[in-house]
Amino acid sequence: MWKRWRIRIMLFLAVLGPGFITANVDNDSGGILTYSQAGAQYGYTLLWTMIPITLALIVVQEMCARMGVVTGKGLSDLIREEFGLRVTVVMMLLLVIVNYTNVITEFIGIAGSLHLFHVSRFVSVPICAVLVWFLAVRGDYKQVEKIFLIASVVYIAYIFAGVLSQPSWHDALLATVQMPRRTAWTSDYIYMAIGVVGTTIAPWMQFYLQSSIVEKGIRVKDYAASRLDVVVGSFFTDIVAWFIVVACAATLFVHGMGAIQVPSDAADAMRPLAGNYAFVLFAFGLFNASLFAASILPLSTAYTVCEGLGLESGVDKSFKEAPFFYWLYTLLIAGGAIAVLALPDSQLVSMAILSQVLNGILLPVVIVLMLILINRKDLMGEHTNSRLFNVIAWATSLIVIGLNVALIFAHH
Repeated sequence: MWKRWRIRIMLFLAVLGPGFITANVDNDSGGILTYSQAGAQYGYTLLWTMIPITLALIVVQEMCARMGVVTGKGLSDLIREEFGLRVTVVMMLLLVIVNYTNVITEFIGIAGSLHLFHVSRFVSVPICAVLVWFLAVRGDYKQVEKIFLIASVVYIAYIFAGVLSQPSWHDALLATVQMPRRTAWTSDYIYMAIGVVGTTIAPWMQFYLQSSIVEKGIRVKDYAASRLDVVVGSFFTDIVAWFIVVACAATLFVHGMGAIQVPSDAADAMRPLAGNYAFVLFAFGLFNASLFAASILPLSTAYTVCEGLGLESGVDKSFKEAPFFYWLYTLLIAGGAIAVLALPDSQLVSMAILSQVLNGILLPVVIVLMLILINRKDLMGEHTNSRLFNVIAWATSLIVIGLNVALIFAHH
């Protein structure tokens, strides 16, 4: 009995990585700033989104993992093969634009977190940009994955920060299972809700997860462990997200601080309210998350675009073997860093949240393409979607489309 369990645990640890890392990178600077803003501006009233979002995240990520294992191909590869080059080029272009705003957001997080320790962004951003670039260009997949797994564990800091902020647990738990009253649904609230969905189920994650699974060479027989990796990652990331909202609701919202103006506001405002430990944990968590995602996001984008256009890619290749891959990666990092140095302080947080809303707008397009692919018998054999998975995935895309439409009408 113990031997069987030991084999299972070893198998899970061998496959652990893609699902857990992808879900956690998702709590990047944009995620943290969006969740912080949600808590600071609306208290506990956006917590109800967490349960349906977690369910949707598990379903969408599992679909990607399954497609990767069964077809042995990345998502943009499949999109090119099934929908042709024109759809692929449009999709890649949209993804590069949305991901570029996300990369800017990661450097906003780096600048904001180190600013709390009195490091100017004109020092922190260029140094971290070079560091991030070297990590992927000089490391191989195994090394890079180990570093990322260690970084994922640091997210526990947010759970501690949430507990230290002494929230009203009763109100927080009630808000998690109860929708707010109709009167709360202003255009700003809907915008924030789209941001929360977009940051939790970001389009780039699906491409990154499927590529990672293919690169790791996971086979159908090991798939159960890989699916567990996706589920554990999704739960962990959303528990962390819940605690970030709660921490900011219990401190900033309760004390009437309202919206966050600059990235360091959230941590800075916590210091007198929740003590030094909460402040340090929050600041360190933000730095870790931003640095972590600043290396993965451009990497994921470069992978996806090269795969979609049929070009050589991968950190295991040399600059000479995959020039487009490395140039795109380099341009995204350099461009993101330069944009942050050029943006005025007052626009940093709104830029971060806009990037997450753009995620939310692009998300239904990605989910619909995935649904068409995964339900193809000739592609997936017996591993097509169950009816339940189809219902949840279609509902997710329709709800997000509904929120996007509601936002347009709320603005008019």
